Amino acid sequence: MSNAGDGTIGVGMVGHAFMGRVHSHAWRTVHHFFDVPQAPRLVALGGRDLERTKAAAAKLGWDSVETDWRALIARDDVQIVDICTPGDSHKEIALAALAAGKHVLCEKPLANSVEEAEEMAEAAAAASANGQRSMVAFNYRRVPALAVARQMVAEGRLGKIRHVRAQYLQDWLSDPNTPMAWRLRKEEAGSGALGDIGAHIIDASQFVLGEQLTGVSALTETFVHKRPIAGDPDGRLDDVTVDDTALFIGKFGSGAMASYEATRFALGRKNSMRLEVNGEKGSLAFDFESMNELSYFDGEDADETAGFRRVLITEGTHPYVGAWWPPGHIIGYEHTFTHEVFDFLTAIGNGTDPAPSFADGLQVQKVLGAVEASAGNDSRWTSVS
Repeated sequence: MSNAGDGTIGVGMVGHAFMGRVHSHAWRTVHHFFDVPQAPRLVALGGRDLERTKAAAAKLGWDSVETDWRALIARDDVQIVDICTPGDSHKEIALAALAAGKHVLCEKPLANSVEEAEEMAEAAAAASANGQRSMVAFNYRRVPALAVARQMVAEGRLGKIRHVRAQYLQDWLSDPNTPMAWRLRKEEAGSGALGDIGAHIIDASQFVLGEQLTGVSALTETFVHKRPIAGDPDGRLDDVTVDDTALFIGKFGSGAMASYEATRFALGRKNSMRLEVNGEKGSLAFDFESMNELSYFDGEDADETAGFRRVLITEGTHPYVGAWWPPGHIIGYEHTFTHEVFDFLTAIGNGTDPAPSFADGLQVQKVLGAVEASAGNDSRWTSVS
């Protein structure tokens, strides 16, 4: 699916806000640092408002714009459709793109419900037989330190896993006067902190362990039920219809016990995504605020010198890192999306299905659904179907 054999592949992206900006950066830069089968061409940017979309395209490096995502999908010069819209439109855009024969990259969570995600996963599986590739954009899998953590767990460095604890802490909603946004409406976002940031720590923990959660018990809460409508001269309020925080415990198929916390009310925490894994032979700890580091405790060290060891993940032999800078020269948030796009383009070129697949996205959606069901049923233990 290249453009006239010129070694490129055309990308059309729907949405140009926060995720659209960082995805644009990834598409622009990936082939300058990584060897990819086909260099991406930023063919078309989709947005509802023509003038805003034109301004975004000029700033972010897109060749043209479309105000109807259907027209973007229909273009012959677009082979990849990148979906960076709110969750309520993921299913419709993805299904249409797959039906049109395109590859699809979709932001997380995959959908706003298990039923929608099931339909998307089925369509992606059918399209795979035609050589179309689909992937969910769980970018934290592409943090080199978490990729190293996965390797260490798989190699048995920690032994049998006993505990997992995961947190994603933000504070941008702590002020009750913060205006309403689409992320606070269930019909658009699906859920609140649970789907927005909780989905990330669910996927990251399952990625590092290489296994899936089988059941959960959960609590959710909304602290601020009404918020100001942005720019409203009468100062009217709108209803918040999603959770502000989600707390839940879970269990993996191997018997490992897990705890999760996702909140946008942890005052002072801007984007603190943390993961700790305790095994019978050692422990690993990660904090995104120090994303180039991994803390490792070797349970076989002598007591006199035992302790968590800081491992700087900047060596050329670490996943992804060799394409960037010399050891000790750290990378940042935006690099994870470049890694994501590199993996997606490589899978397209190799004719293999990338991970996380839409099926993986569906599994995370099932965990989200189980958390919501448990929280709505007095925290009753709920299986992940």
